[in-house]
Amino acid sequence: MRVGRVDVRPLGGAAGCLTMILVSILLSVALTVVLNLLTH
Repeated sequence: MRVGRVDVRPLGGAAGCLTMILVSILLSVALTVVLNLLTH
């Protein structure tokens, strides 16, 4: 998968899958915190 000029290669196996899940969870939590700070 290419993003701009950077070639992003998804990690293989269970470790890569867990890493992607953890990254998505962390991003969603961070977004929620930022939105809460902006709205209050």
